[in-house]
Amino acid sequence: MLKIDSKKPAFFIILLGLVSLFSDLTYEGARSITGPFLLTLGASSLVVGFIAGLGEFLGYGLRIISGWITDKTGKYWGIIIAGYLINLLSVPALALVGRWELAVMLLFIERIGKAIRTPARDALLSHAAGKIGYGWGFGLHEAMDQIGAMLGPLMIALVFYLQGGYREAFGVLLIPAVLAISILMIARFLYPSPSYLKIKTIQVKPEGFKKVYWIYLIAVSLYGAGYADYPLIAYHFKKVANISETWIPVFYAIAMGVDALAALFFGYLFDKKGFSVLLFSVIISSGFAPLCFLGGFYGAVLGMILWGIGMGAQESIIRAAVTLLVPQEKRGTGYGVFHTTYGFFWFLGSTILGVLYHFSVYALITVSIILQLSAIPLLLKVKKTYTQS
Repeated sequence: MLKIDSKKPAFFIILLGLVSLFSDLTYEGARSITGPFLLTLGASSLVVGFIAGLGEFLGYGLRIISGWITDKTGKYWGIIIAGYLINLLSVPALALVGRWELAVMLLFIERIGKAIRTPARDALLSHAAGKIGYGWGFGLHEAMDQIGAMLGPLMIALVFYLQGGYREAFGVLLIPAVLAISILMIARFLYPSPSYLKIKTIQVKPEGFKKVYWIYLIAVSLYGAGYADYPLIAYHFKKVANISETWIPVFYAIAMGVDALAALFFGYLFDKKGFSVLLFSVIISSGFAPLCFLGGFYGAVLGMILWGIGMGAQESIIRAAVTLLVPQEKRGTGYGVFHTTYGFFWFLGSTILGVLYHFSVYALITVSIILQLSAIPLLLKVKKTYTQS
């Protein structure tokens, strides 16, 4: 067993970032075409919106259980590895299905795998990031993550450009899935014990979270509820035929590239400016809906840029902020509760937006904007409370 060098937290974050890079290349590549794929298999817009929301809810909702188990047992690596195996191997299996019901089952399994491994991974990541700055640590991880999320859709676009179909597109994603699992095992070998991060097994008790944590949780959950999931946006692009099928994954790649840059930028600023950065990101990203659902080609591009900015904030500084609001020894549980609540609101919001799309695009846009902006007063209260504490 190799000796762990506790002076290299950045290398640990980079290893986890590489795992996330190839993981996102896998399932975000698939995500860029699941909306049109389900449409070709006979699913309606209501089904797509509901499935997208329920999938995200499973991906977030079960994290309260895996987070609690993580803190209770301290089996970080075992939980992380199991989650990644389930998460990644279900994606290329989509190449084998011919019914939307079976595709949905695999999409749900993929989200369940992500739910299993995320709280344990974020707990390890948060302690390593604490040594170099929470915003920068989570921002660096998210940037690497989103490089994969950008490359995945581009790989899918290349498959379609070469006259391939959905079966070939999903099948080729087995390659990055295997690479992600391989790097994960290397990280496990180099860092076999999480004691490096000064994590200890504890008896988890229900108390311990301050009021400001719950206010923050409601705020970001409202923000997430107003965020249209990309499968619904891609469904719209295909249905109205203003974006060609080849461009749909490219648009997602653009958003993921913006996500990566936004994560680094916001992460850096978060360590210096705190919650003010989060407020700014909410205001900026709230304009994506009218551009994506009403704009033409270039309007859609701008809309996806704003959508990517919001995703960069949600996946970096929103997660980083949790570390400031929960006790250090309860990070797994804190992230589990956070992701579960956030995921429920995402599910509820996605379902509502999917239903509204069926009746009125204008109603969808209005509700999306209102939900996102309703987070601002609560975030202002969090900022004030945290500054005074």
